[in-house]
Amino acid sequence: MEISCAFPPVPDTPEHIALAERLGYRRAWVYDTPALQLDVWVTLARAAERTRRIELGPGVLIPSLRHVLVTAAAVATLVELAPGRVNVGIGSGFTGRLAMGQRPNPWAFVEQYVRQLKALLAGEIVEVDGAATQMIHGPGQAPPRPIRVPIVIGTAGPKGEAVARRLGDGIFTVTPVAGFAWATQLTFGTVLAPGESVDSERVLLAAGAGAGVVYHRAYDLPGAPGRPGLADVPGGAAWRAVIEAIPKRERHLHAHRGHLTFPNEIDRKVLTGETIRRYTFTGEAAALRPRMDELATRGVTEIAYQPAGPDIPRELTAFARMAGVSPSSRA
Repeated sequence: MEISCAFPPVPDTPEHIALAERLGYRRAWVYDTPALQLDVWVTLARAAERTRRIELGPGVLIPSLRHVLVTAAAVATLVELAPGRVNVGIGSGFTGRLAMGQRPNPWAFVEQYVRQLKALLAGEIVEVDGAATQMIHGPGQAPPRPIRVPIVIGTAGPKGEAVARRLGDGIFTVTPVAGFAWATQLTFGTVLAPGESVDSERVLLAAGAGAGVVYHRAYDLPGAPGRPGLADVPGGAAWRAVIEAIPKRERHLHAHRGHLTFPNEIDRKVLTGETIRRYTFTGEAAALRPRMDELATRGVTEIAYQPAGPDIPRELTAFARMAGVSPSSRA
């Protein structure tokens, strides 16, 4: 099992990625969430300048946010800064689309985008929006083509899994998916100190946002295969009552505030310690290690742990220690 980390693109993230490198994490993935945080590519570039070993990449890009040639140039820029350390995740858009009041991109569009990006990075001429498109960067203006980077597909359902099998080097998910040589699972939660209560304020701040996303997904994407409906989540009816008291035009702005980074005012009304324990990777170290082993048996090859709360160094350090990661293991 490879142990990696994931971050929102916020001002402190480059330094947190540098710490993750020192702790021995394999990769750092950064979200593509412009409605909520800063720019993913600038954040990755700043991290590249502070690190020398840890692999870097967006996890995951939303195709509709950028022309595919813009993405190709961004990939090339990061490859120039961190050669041999770049991975690219691409998905249909959950947080990044819903926080703007939009539905996820159709998978046919995502698949076309991935094909176009791979062709552009290979140096080929690609038709985009009816026009011939190519990376025509001259010598010294970008890495020479072909530019080869692994591409993983972020998905949470059968259509995306099919695209991952056709085009991806791996898959990026929030639940285990079997049958991939590279299967990254995004994970939220906190390692409890011995005897620490799951109802503490520290746990709420460190893991509450990870549990809160269950409400966001259940409300925005009802009926998603294998996911609980809002009525099945403790406090779901109360959460719905609060969000539906807000004018429909603005609901997404309130529902997704703090998404994956801090519990917002609506989430705080319903979150409990038991809800956090149920829906996140939270517990004492001795209880979490067997859960890691279980994920491996279900096909997960990489955990991408996203720390949250006011003390990110504490979360990264505690998770690395629990997972048995050390700087020497990644030398």
